[in-house]
Amino acid sequence: MSVKANSMTIGGLAKAANVNVETIRYYQRRGLLSEPKRPPGGIRRYGFADIDRLTFVKTAQQLGFSLDEISDLLRLEDGTHCEEASALAEHKLKDVREKIERLVKIEEALSEMVSQCHAQPDSIACPLIASLHEGGIGTKGQRD
Repeated sequence: MSVKANSMTIGGLAKAANVNVETIRYYQRRGLLSEPKRPPGGIRRYGFADIDRLTFVKTAQQLGFSLDEISDLLRLEDGTHCEEASALAEHKLKDVREKIERLVKIEEALSEMVSQCHAQPDSIACPLIASLHEGGIGTKGQRD
């Protein structure tokens, strides 16, 4: 998309960044994206820096960072806070690894339940349903 600096409307920015207009407004309310001043009788205009900022936010979200964490990362974006940014990423990596461990346990439990169902195809009581009633899924007490 060929765009002149600070020539996009909010709709053009949304299209260029592949997000919805409401997403942009929400990010502005959250302080993740600045809202340009409206010229007298005019329309707010956005530019390349706004596309870059939205790309940063969306990429960080894809990596699992919450909007609050992204706000923290944005405060560190001048490049002189690499150690602090690294600490945030290390914390996120730890969270991801813990989530993977929980997901592996869930997969194992579901696999076992499905195997029980296939082992007793003519059973009146479904082993999977019975296990859910008993809380026997191997992740009791854990929440995601």
